[in-house]
Amino acid sequence: MAKFAKTAKRRRILILHGPNLNLLGTREPRIYGREKLAAINRRLVAAGRAAGAEVLCFQSNVEGELIDRIQRAAREGVGFMVLNPAAYTHTSVALRDAVAGVGIPFIEVHLSNVQAREPFRHRSYFSDLAVGTICGLGSRGYDFALAHALGKLDGSAQA
Repeated sequence: MAKFAKTAKRRRILILHGPNLNLLGTREPRIYGREKLAAINRRLVAAGRAAGAEVLCFQSNVEGELIDRIQRAAREGVGFMVLNPAAYTHTSVALRDAVAGVGIPFIEVHLSNVQAREPFRHRSYFSDLAVGTICGLGSRGYDFALAHALGKLDGSAQA
């Protein structure tokens, strides 16, 4: 039983969505697409389940709630995170400190190609901590990040 509990914790992935991502599908669809966040989350949860992993999804417009969720993830035995910090990418040292503090590996995801946008979006407070960064691939970036996370947790993903 103890071995199963350890394995179950290891196979837990947290998907974190930052501010305004609750508006996906209606907010600037030419940049962010028309797919709603609920549909993305359903797809990720189903993919995780099919791979024998638990995928947890959380979105907040509040920096402190995202920090609290990251800290809770460490206590829950989350083994990997997929993080789209959204606008906090360029502003939040506090969120960066939370990610660094828990030591859970993560992939940074952005729907749009932030390097092709306004200059203030070119600086990320997270990229140097991340296992990798995916940007500009729309919601499919989450799928690629999840696939890599699953591989890392199984030990089958390349470094």
